[in-house]
Order: sequence, then structure tokens, then C-alpha cells
Amino acid sequence: MYVAVKGGERAIDNAHRLLAHERRGDRDVPEVTLAQISEQLALGVDRVMAEGSLYDRELAALAIKQARGDMIEAIFLLRAFRATLPRFGATEPLDTGVMAVRRRVSSTFKDIPGGQILGPTFDYTHRLLDPQLAAGGEPEQPASAPAHTEAMPRVTDILGRDGLIEPTVKPEPDAPVGDLTREPLSFPADRDLRLQNLARGDEGFLLALGYSTQRGYGRSHPFAGEIRFGEVELEFVAEDAGFAVPLGSIALTECQMVNQFKGSATEPPCFTRGYGLAFGQSERKTMAMALVDRALRARELGEEALAPAQDEEFVLSHSDNVQATGFVEHLKLPHYVDFQSELGLIRRLRQDFADAAEQPDALPEAAE
Repeated sequence: MYVAVKGGERAIDNAHRLLAHERRGDRDVPEVTLAQISEQLALGVDRVMAEGSLYDRELAALAIKQARGDMIEAIFLLRAFRATLPRFGATEPLDTGVMAVRRRVSSTFKDIPGGQILGPTFDYTHRLLDPQLAAGGEPEQPASAPAHTEAMPRVTDILGRDGLIEPTVKPEPDAPVGDLTREPLSFPADRDLRLQNLARGDEGFLLALGYSTQRGYGRSHPFAGEIRFGEVELEFVAEDAGFAVPLGSIALTECQMVNQFKGSATEPPCFTRGYGLAFGQSERKTMAMALVDRALRARELGEEALAPAQDEEFVLSHSDNVQATGFVEHLKLPHYVDFQSELGLIRRLRQDFADAAEQPDALPEAAE
């Protein structure tokens, strides 16, 4: 039982003022702007948008500033704001095959239609601190070239032409799609709800679970079929117009993992898929998401589910960092009544133990 106890209002007001003071920091240092956060801490903004389930760079930057850089607190703030917004409808399904690609890599084929595009990445850096960044200054202009006009089919589509990978499930237009933002998660959960949950899930938690599947806790041997990052146009069917109209573009990262599958009594051996999609440049998140998505398909594919990453209820019930934070951090709030009752119980049990020890008849059995 949890008993909430409200602290003194004056103390709480003073704590808020002190928090604002600490957030501002040294007044002789220029205050960071939202534009600086959005442009120079872009990957942090991307994570907050992805796990906060709201695509708005300015609001995500504001949340990061308000949270003093605490990403989970910023995600909490963004979700709370999102809950106040009206909903006008749902966009048409995105076609990432026509993405305006800024980065695209595959570890399965060296030469792919459209080519490998390294784009902005830490993959080939030396992970050494750069003192030039502390000194400031302008970096070199990046190399430029004409935009790619060649089609960039997905690598999994290439495998699919030869029947080497499980076919893509074609969704039924009128089939209902779950919505975790409006209905609580229930089990068993279909893949649409699982992917929604993973997209909002904590990156670190998913990363650890994804890593576990590669170390034997999930029997997964994955290949990064393709990771692509770029802009995709959103379309919305307006009732008055009667047809889809463009709303604008959003930046997305998509990852498709290619996994081994030995087949079953009814299915021949082939590759299977794990899928990840998130706002912004979120490669680590989408890769981890794809690994866990594949692990959660164990029962669907007739595999034995023994590892934590294959346990649907364990994964989905504990991946949300906002929910986890709320439950853990409530331990900081007053639990005086609860603890006093526990303290009284421990004292009574200790007294009973001491009384029994003083009785000779109660000792022989324990001594033996």
C-alpha cells in the first residue's frame, strides 16, 4: 500500500525556484537556445521525439532544456504535452521505399541498387576526444554531389524475389490497428502493438535485450539487411477533398534485420525479418528494436521461447522508460506510514525470536 504525503507548499515552491536556478547555471555563461539544442544536439532531440511519440523538434528541444539534459524526464514532458493535443485522424501508410535517403548501408551485399551511402555517422571515427571542438571554429564544408536519381529498392525486396526471405505481410485496408496511446496494452499482443511499444521503448533497455539475443539468449544470428535514414512524405486523406494530400516530410530511420530460420514442419528454411522504425536518425534504437522484434516472433515461427527477449509480457511491460521511471522514482516520496508498520512488524518478530531462544525446549531441535 502506498500512502502519498504532500510536503509543505513553501518547501516545494523553494525547490522549484532552486531547480530553475540550477537549470540556468552560471549567469556569466550565455544561455543555450532551443535552436542550438535542435541543431547541435540533434541525436538527443531525435531520441526524445521517438520515445516521446511526438515529432516536433522545437518542443523536444524545449523539453531537453527544461529537463536539464535528462532525456527520460524530457520524454516524460513531451508525452504529457502530447496527451493534451487533439487528434484529427491518421496518415496514410508510409512508403520508405521512396525515401529521400541521406544514409543507407547494408551488411549483406556490397553492391546494391542505388549504392551504399555512408552519410553522417560515427561508425568510422576513432572515438578520440577532439580538442578542436572545445576551441570552437567552423568545420570544413562537406563534399557534395548531384542527388541520387537511381531507385533504391530495399535489400529484403531483392531477397524476396527469389523466395529466400519470408514474404512481406500485406495489410488489409480495413483491418483495425491497435493504438497504445489510447488503449492499455493487453496480452497476447499482435505485432502492430508490439512494434508501437518497442518504438516508444527505452533505447538502453532494448539495446541490452537485443545484445542478449546475440549472446545465446534468443538464438538469433542477425545481419543488418539494410539501415536507411532520410525524409519521407506524409499524406493525409482529407474528408472534404476525398483524396490524399501531402502534409510535409519527416525524418525517419528504418532497419530491417535478416535472421536465420531453419524452417518447420510446414515452412521451408528461409530468412526471417526483424523490423525497427523511429523518428530522426536513431540507428542504435532501430537496430535494437529489430533484434527484439524478431525475438518476440518466436512462437509465431514455431520456435521455443526460453530467453527474456522472447518473453512478450516481460519485454513489453518493462520497456517503457516513462512508466518505469514513475514507479522507481515514487520511492523517493514519503512512505512514512508504510515504513512504520513494517518497522513495528520487524520489532515484534525479533521479540518473538528472542523469547523463543530463551525457552530451553525450543533450542534442541535447532541445535541438531
